[in-house]
Amino acid sequence: MEFYDIEVTTAKGETYPLSRYKGQVMLIVNTASNCGFAPQFDELEKIYQKYKDRGFVVLGFPSNQFKQELDSAKDAEEACRINYGVTFPIHEIVAVNGEEAHPLFKFLTRNTKGVLGSKVKWNFTKFLVDRNGEVVARFAPMDKPSKFEKEIEKYL
Repeated sequence: MEFYDIEVTTAKGETYPLSRYKGQVMLIVNTASNCGFAPQFDELEKIYQKYKDRGFVVLGFPSNQFKQELDSAKDAEEACRINYGVTFPIHEIVAVNGEEAHPLFKFLTRNTKGVLGSKVKWNFTKFLVDRNGEVVARFAPMDKPSKFEKEIEKYL
């Protein structure tokens, strides 16, 4: 399966293929509203606002695999908007590891390795995808977006 063929669903229930973002640089993040890294939503939103007019998008994918997400994608999206002013797309709650992992995260982890292997170890693991749909970087949960902003700029 090609990256752009993968379908995702927004928190509002709209399903679409990632080809919607063909030609754009994407930062894909597994998120969790109750995670200690949730304050990163502020930096993710700032970086999204700074570069969105240059073909950059942040895509948030709530996951409850680490037991830190709210009960529904709608609640997770609302918490992101109210608590952090998030305007970038938030999607349905997905699994990021194992047999039940969403095809997007199967693709992302198959094409990158973290410090301890390909498995997503925690919330706020971030994947940078270039304009051609290639996964070009992976950032750990503790890596704040400001730390790798130069890496994003390199692909814009």
